[in-house]
Amino acid sequence: MTIWELDFYSRPVVDEENKKRWEVLICETPTEIDRSPDALFRFARYCPAKTVNSLWLGEAITAAIEEAGVTPKKIRFFRRQMNNMIVKACEDIGIPAAPSRRTHALTRWLEERNRDFYPNQEGYNEALVNVASVQYPPLNAVPLPDAVRGDKSDKWAFVTLEVGAFDDYSEWEVGFGEVLPLKAMGLDEATKIPGLVIFSPRALPLAGWMSGLEMAYLKLETNPKAIIRLETGVSDSWILVNVTDPETLTEAKNFETAKSKAGNLHFLAVQSSPESESFAGFWLLQEEEAV
Repeated sequence: MTIWELDFYSRPVVDEENKKRWEVLICETPTEIDRSPDALFRFARYCPAKTVNSLWLGEAITAAIEEAGVTPKKIRFFRRQMNNMIVKACEDIGIPAAPSRRTHALTRWLEERNRDFYPNQEGYNEALVNVASVQYPPLNAVPLPDAVRGDKSDKWAFVTLEVGAFDDYSEWEVGFGEVLPLKAMGLDEATKIPGLVIFSPRALPLAGWMSGLEMAYLKLETNPKAIIRLETGVSDSWILVNVTDPETLTEAKNFETAKSKAGNLHFLAVQSSPESESFAGFWLLQEEEAV
């Protein structure tokens, strides 16, 4: 499935009338463990100041589709203030638009352009540089929907997998999920990637529900009570696990420490039982550093 990431916003460059130049950036989301970033589709086009609207953006997306030779199944974007324009442009050409914090490839590209490309453009103004990724304050975490909320038969555990364990990921049996280009991140094969596994008789409905979200990352919250939050979309937050005793809280803190050591990489897995050899769901996640 082809997924794209899009940003449509002003850049730190002004035109001959001293107005900020707008630009659309579109890149492909890497959804394979061994996908090289150099192989990803990228598209960039400046927008005239007088035509910053959904019509121009839709035409730019159409041009990108023609250039790529493929139509994406959905387009992710992270700037909430551009929601209406991006959603309208995508709807007009029949592509779902998804507000998301899972725009890692786009974030890296914007960082590269802020560092290497825009400073070499005529009209560059360093004071206009925008951060590559916009961090919105997360909402208060809410309980999972009743249809997928666990009961006393559900269990969960913190685990770790070495980077090398993902060498045969293509052979894993996974119902729902999405991964990141782990092999292109330059991590040592022995680096431990922490994760949380949920064991539930309702594993498939839970994983199916999660597949409809823009999965961002897991986060330990200790105040006012200890929980593991599942962050989705651009600011949505769910109570995934209640941490109820000191021993488990220590494990949760160790999970956060291991995340940090692994470049904030971690994973969430859903299985029907500890004995299962397949995953109802598996997501490789990465928390972006706050900016």
